[in-house]
Amino acid sequence: MISGVPAHVDGRMLPITEKAGGRIVNKDRMWHYTEGIRNWNPIWPSHGIRILPGPSSIWLNAEGKRFDAPNFPGFDTLGTLHTIQDTGYDYSWFILTAKIIEKEFALSGSEQNPDLTGKSIKQVLSRILPGPPKPVQAFMDKGEDFIVARTIEELVEGMNLVTGNELLDVNTIERQLLARDREMDNSFTKDLQITALRGARNYIGDKLIRVAKPHKILDPKNGPLIAVRLNILTRKTLGGLQTDLEGRVMNEFEKAVPGLYAAGEVAGFGGGGVHGYRALEGTFLGGCLFSGRQVGRALSQI
Repeated sequence: MISGVPAHVDGRMLPITEKAGGRIVNKDRMWHYTEGIRNWNPIWPSHGIRILPGPSSIWLNAEGKRFDAPNFPGFDTLGTLHTIQDTGYDYSWFILTAKIIEKEFALSGSEQNPDLTGKSIKQVLSRILPGPPKPVQAFMDKGEDFIVARTIEELVEGMNLVTGNELLDVNTIERQLLARDREMDNSFTKDLQITALRGARNYIGDKLIRVAKPHKILDPKNGPLIAVRLNILTRKTLGGLQTDLEGRVMNEFEKAVPGLYAAGEVAGFGGGGVHGYRALEGTFLGGCLFSGRQVGRALSQI
């Protein structure tokens, strides 16, 4: 796996707290991403970046077979993680076009979004201009997980070179892409991914800035073709310290450890198990704020 957090984010306080008597729960709950790419300009060892994909890329396993529904880009991370693991390989592939990457590839991380972190309205508005954002273009030019080619033959050859094996057969992949492209002419297609991307464009925000106009992948006018090797990226544990409603850390006998409190991700949703196995991104902040408020109120009464 590649790492989505700096080396100093090592979780050492969890075993230290456990040694002091605190109880760790939900150790089996982890936060992984299935669309990780290796940073061409790493800040820490095995530095990985997550792609926040739109729905149009074709997702293939390591042997070049298209994943079944509902394993589409951006749908069910936990379900896709299980599906990838069942293949026996630790990576998978996106195949897409220049038109798709231009509109649908967003990268996680502050350094990958200088317009947002710099609060530059001008730079944010530049996202609607033709061509991929500069950070995405840098990965296309320099990232070891990216292959850009004019023909499907060149693309598959490059994919096999990246992995150092001959798992991918150009005829098998081309046949699947042709079958997908034929469905673009069918208004009543049974290809559920095409139905999904058409549905996504019913929302005006996605239509304007997030989901590419449906098109045929193998049509040269939509090229060049792009393949992206996707690695499993680990972010954090969803387990944590068990606490009571005042944020006091509990021991294995469900008694409070004297003077020990926890707030935020280590307890608010981790130890509390609020989000379960299928945590929804974007919902963590509420638990952090709530647990912090509870601890603050408790401490103010001491």
